[in-house]
Amino acid sequence: MNITGDIWLPGHSEYDTQRRAINPALDPRPSAVVEACGVADVQAVVRWARDEELSLAIQSTGHGTHVAARGGVLLKTSRMATVLVDPERRVARVGAGATWGQVLAAAAPFGLAPLSGSSPTVGVAGYTLGGGVGWLSRRHGFAADSMLRAAMVTADGELVIADHDQEPDLFWALRGGGGNFGVVTGLELELFPVGQVYAGTSYFDFERAPETLARYSEWIDEAPDELSTAVLLMQMPETPDVPQRVRGRRVLAIRAMYAGDAAEAERALAPLRAAAGPALVEGFSSVAYADARMGGTPPRRLELLNGMPDALIDPLVSAVEDERVSTIELRHWGGAMANGDGPVGHRSAPLSLIADTVDAALSDALQPWATGGSFLNFLSDTTRTATAYTPENYARLRELKAEWDPDNFFSFGHNIRPATHAVDTTGTSTRERMVGSVLGR
Repeated sequence: MNITGDIWLPGHSEYDTQRRAINPALDPRPSAVVEACGVADVQAVVRWARDEELSLAIQSTGHGTHVAARGGVLLKTSRMATVLVDPERRVARVGAGATWGQVLAAAAPFGLAPLSGSSPTVGVAGYTLGGGVGWLSRRHGFAADSMLRAAMVTADGELVIADHDQEPDLFWALRGGGGNFGVVTGLELELFPVGQVYAGTSYFDFERAPETLARYSEWIDEAPDELSTAVLLMQMPETPDVPQRVRGRRVLAIRAMYAGDAAEAERALAPLRAAAGPALVEGFSSVAYADARMGGTPPRRLELLNGMPDALIDPLVSAVEDERVSTIELRHWGGAMANGDGPVGHRSAPLSLIADTVDAALSDALQPWATGGSFLNFLSDTTRTATAYTPENYARLRELKAEWDPDNFFSFGHNIRPATHAVDTTGTSTRERMVGSVLGR
């Protein structure tokens, strides 16, 4: 195999560095780790793995890795991290290995912002292909909705371009279908005119949690799309980075981002503040979007909820009060997230609930109000991949999988298996496609 990148084999010190994912519980041990430096390298690795009948796993930053790669080849795209911003078109051209921090830094001087997530170290490609819900999503939609074009290496090593005009069905599938159809080597993403935001997390007395949750269930119907919020019930750790006043105690928290000025944000937040009472620690401030650090809750348990009934309040409060769960995050969806094309998410869900611990009693309490759906970026259980989609979208994804990867070569992680009846019997090994400009090259 002739590539410009590096190949790391077991026994080399760099192998142990490169094989790791973010999750320390995973212990991947591929037969080889290959760092690609460009599209040609990716094509060479895909063809080599197929010819040698080796399994293939793809990883950029490792944030979305839920299964340890054992044997086969681990293809790393982290070196393909170019970011180019066209301020006139409000577009970012992003390589497969780029992180959100790099896109934020490149877009901010022009007063523009991507639909990034909570952490600047997360990879753009995996986040976007999995849907991507961030703090601008109620105003502008999922990150997948901002995708304008994608370059992808197919299972037979071809490079194709997918957008609204070229391969539109594949383009639809990539906006939320994960890495099931090929190795995405580059993306074009829409940017948005967002400079300053009013954002942060403020902490309140835990005793006000029932009243605040009850008010939140009503208030979300009137919240403006410019405002994204979450209400959290938390057991704070006793560590030096936690403010002294809330260190080691249970708290109610309100996390919010408003794409506008502070006065408008505070007017919108006033009903929640009234329910929550005086803040123990004020965390809201006007900052540049690129500098906002919103934090996140490890999604050990995710449910999409049809609503927030009063009957659910006591189980949520008691789960944290009894120390069975240390953090519960109830987050408002809706707004622009309810619109758009692509299979991403369950767009009609008004709320998501994330718990950092799996608790049987809490699970039972949630069942009557849960939609049964999930969200790919927050889903660590790869046996539940189908729940990230509506039945109609999942069926269509399986048809497209059969067209683009009938042998299920790209099966690592959240795998969508090809529909068994959609088999190409023409006898051709590849499809002829018109390829225009090549992203990431």
